[in-house]
Amino acid sequence: MKPDRRAEGQPQLTRTSILRGAYYFFLTIGILALGYAGYVVVEAHTYQAYEQSKFENESRWESPRLLVEGSVIGEIQVPRLGLKAIVVQGDSLTILRHAVGHIPETALPGKQGNVALAGHRDTFFRPLRHIRLGDAIILKTPDGDFQYQVESSSVIAATDVGVLSASNGHTLTLITCFPFNYIGPAPNRFVVHAREVGPLTSEPLPARKTIPD
Repeated sequence: MKPDRRAEGQPQLTRTSILRGAYYFFLTIGILALGYAGYVVVEAHTYQAYEQSKFENESRWESPRLLVEGSVIGEIQVPRLGLKAIVVQGDSLTILRHAVGHIPETALPGKQGNVALAGHRDTFFRPLRHIRLGDAIILKTPDGDFQYQVESSSVIAATDVGVLSASNGHTLTLITCFPFNYIGPAPNRFVVHAREVGPLTSEPLPARKTIPD
């Protein structure tokens, strides 16, 4: 009796169908992921452009403002790094997707204490990987413009909330995830510490001389 060649070819056909199905499944997932990533980037860019336009045309406030989550506080700039982003009250996932977030319960720009800002390492705060001692950081707000100078940077555990502690002076703390190129939720945080150096002048402070790498 001759062997049934159709039966012999059935397992091979099944494997081919499974592989083809898996190929199209992962291809679809990849396309959807890229599409979502593109949407997030465009959405953030649109939000930033709109809020920056509003902020630049906004008159100075003559009375104290009541800040609620989502309120625009101002704009952060690090001139040497080309970093420029709108700062919003709050640190929710939605806010950090659109802007740099001011961590609640920390000081506001111009007030005594520790101003703490958070941003994603793969968007607004990615340039911080090249921060240097002495770099100027500028916070522009409707209540005034403030200039800070970087004093140090460090890497801490994600659970270390000590960097949010109040200070006796006028300080600024920038926080983002670390390592910068890590895939998935990063285990650590990269922290930049700066101190206010007076009202904003027409030219930002020059960076301190440092030992070349």
